[in-house]
Amino acid sequence: MLRTTLVAGAVLASLLAPTAAHADTGGDAIPALTDARGRALTLRGWNLADKAHSGDQALSGITEKHFRDMRAKGFNFARLVVFWDDLEPRRGQYSEAYLRKIERVLGWAEKHDVHVVLDAHQDVFGPAFGHRGIPAWATRTDGLPFTPHPDDWFSEYFEPAVQRAFTHLYEDPDLRRAQARMWRVLAERFRNHPAVLGYDLINEPMGELREGEDLPTAARRIEREQLTPMYNRLADEVRSADRDGWIFVEPTPIVGEGVPTGLGRVDDPRVVYAPHFYNGGMEAGADYDPAAGWIENYEQAVTAYPKEYKVPVVVGEWGPLNNSLPNMNRFFREAMASLGRYSSGWAGWEWCYGGGYCAVDGAGAFRTNKELTAEPYAEAVAGTVRTTSYDSGAGVYRLDYDSAARRGPRVTELSLPPGAWQVAARGRAIVLRPQQGKALVLAAPGAPVSVTVTRRG
Repeated sequence: MLRTTLVAGAVLASLLAPTAAHADTGGDAIPALTDARGRALTLRGWNLADKAHSGDQALSGITEKHFRDMRAKGFNFARLVVFWDDLEPRRGQYSEAYLRKIERVLGWAEKHDVHVVLDAHQDVFGPAFGHRGIPAWATRTDGLPFTPHPDDWFSEYFEPAVQRAFTHLYEDPDLRRAQARMWRVLAERFRNHPAVLGYDLINEPMGELREGEDLPTAARRIEREQLTPMYNRLADEVRSADRDGWIFVEPTPIVGEGVPTGLGRVDDPRVVYAPHFYNGGMEAGADYDPAAGWIENYEQAVTAYPKEYKVPVVVGEWGPLNNSLPNMNRFFREAMASLGRYSSGWAGWEWCYGGGYCAVDGAGAFRTNKELTAEPYAEAVAGTVRTTSYDSGAGVYRLDYDSAARRGPRVTELSLPPGAWQVAARGRAIVLRPQQGKALVLAAPGAPVSVTVTRRG
């Protein structure tokens, strides 16, 4: 970075005179996620999860190769799955070995310039029900029954024992304190790590349905009466250790069916709304149905909360089970366009090497249609974004922004996927020669800037 800046120094001298800044759009606009320098961030990446290993082997399925390969294809974000049952296998005894394993993974992220959000993951609550997440010692069922559903694991969330376990987690004072302490341990350990952007407080939280409730009604009540106070408690605990990390909060997964959340305000200045983007039919292996209006309904539902509470959006998980069905090319194109309209980024499920949900095959090549997730984008904009768009057919990305209104040029970073790209800027700005998948735009303070990235060949 220093050498590049020196090369451009002579040209930049002519850009230093300030010009009038343009105002933000305001209104019901969803705010941008920002970095420590105040630049508007866009996160594009994948979940990293090792559910197969625990204890001494925890996180052994994640290697430096994951970060190197993601960055090489233009991605700058990883949502790293961590498990409370690995961190605190016995009540009050936190695993130093597990913390060191997380630290090793974060070191790879830092090396390859990847932002990380630590995700306290749970599937069907945790190991008491044959999954991962909340420790068995923190699982209380009141003796209610549980029947496994190996062919439809998500339906296990509706087993009485699982639902009651969520109620105890939300309501029992000692479990509340234990969950808060777990987050304080993580925040204290990683608050100063340069790769850590923030903390996702619980993955896909669920709860207990009451007699006579349909699922959307129950979801909104759980979000309003149990998740909102839980997020406020946990945010306070994280903030007691880390003043700067972003706090990611999720609704229940029911939002994926186009149901607006019942979440209330989380009283913290650095909150990110982090819904997931899954459709029940596609999760069961069905093809995308463009006529059903699912993406449009989801976008309308999911944007209500961030508009009301003025918080940025990062979609924490998305991606169909079967990505090679006839309509999936259209799905990926329409999904990417939708995500670009309202979010500060996303993490697909998941970066692994193989079949199923994996982004790439064993040789590291994108699996069918998943190459459409690799687009040019502005990783960090030093100013206020006015418009941004990508025409995947033409291979043209456009960014219009007003450079930050303060003396001295500011640096905007563009991410370029593999391939040949031409980058041009109009306004009081220059573009440095793209290299290693990035281009830099240096602009005068307060200047309107237009950037065009065009695929060559």
